[in-house]
Amino acid sequence: MEQAEIRHNWTHEQVKALFDMPFNDLLFKAASIHRQHFNPNEVQISTLLSIKTGACPEDCKYCPQSGHYKTDLERERLMEVEKVVEQARAAKSKGATRFCMGAAWSDPKDRDMPYIERMVREVKELGLETCMTLGKLDNDKAKQLRGAGLDYYNHNLDTSPEYYEQIITTRTYQDRLDTLDHVRDAGMKVCSGGIIGMGEQASDRYGLLIQLANLPMQPESVPINMLVKVKGTPLENVDDLDQFEFIRTIAVARIMMPKSYVRLSAGRTAMNEQMQSMCFFAGANSIFYGDKLLTTDNPEADADMNLIRKLGMRPEQAQDYSDEAYEASLSSAIADKKTSELFYEAP
Repeated sequence: MEQAEIRHNWTHEQVKALFDMPFNDLLFKAASIHRQHFNPNEVQISTLLSIKTGACPEDCKYCPQSGHYKTDLERERLMEVEKVVEQARAAKSKGATRFCMGAAWSDPKDRDMPYIERMVREVKELGLETCMTLGKLDNDKAKQLRGAGLDYYNHNLDTSPEYYEQIITTRTYQDRLDTLDHVRDAGMKVCSGGIIGMGEQASDRYGLLIQLANLPMQPESVPINMLVKVKGTPLENVDDLDQFEFIRTIAVARIMMPKSYVRLSAGRTAMNEQMQSMCFFAGANSIFYGDKLLTTDNPEADADMNLIRKLGMRPEQAQDYSDEAYEASLSSAIADKKTSELFYEAP
């Protein structure tokens, strides 16, 4: 099979044609492209921790952390640095190679940054890749995070530009694209994907993948989330997405973004082993594991490992890496050790 090229000029008609392929042909095409760039029997494992929960000022209709909706979620303060590192150490012991930290903020404030930078440095000292999702970033904060050694920044586009205002009104689509630009300019890797099953049309799933694939540089990591319906959010009663449509989305994402890690993220509790296995065959090669994804349930780590073993697969091994930004950040880590204020009441 001819080597898949990285393209940034996908059209609606071309993506629709992929989705319209016979299911077996689509999966064969996706699996063939996957094998050109990855070991098909390895899966990259990440763990996601909520370091500050609830009271978010954004109005994302899918999110129980939004302060606009009444859910059972309790507001929590920014976690102590030591507790975050403890969780990262436990994640590494169970096979995670990347540790992701998320805070329910519109954007990190100046007073947040010293704590955030310290978390990055101390988690990275464990030998883990680091990732954060903190909301919008400007150029200066993106550079600060990179200076601390942050490897990845997650900022999802969520859906197509056309459907976006039906889901979020407190920030624009361009705000999200601008944050991705700042992340790239700072030298970090991009983690960006979306959520499907929010009541969107098939054309919106095409539009989401087109936006991601046609970025100047495709994201290194593309999380594809199935909506988790949470009581108290505006999407709690939306119709379920057909499972074959989800698998098709994974396959098309793999075809359009051949070198990106395609991650099964939220919604895996609703997927049986057979569905997840088909997603792996279709080109998914990354998962979040642990019992929580920020605030929603996720299959337990032991169950994930049992499935991986059952399929004859194995976790991808951590790569040895270092960079000048991280090396430089170590010189300031000693000073941070003197800081005794480990947490504060987040707004």
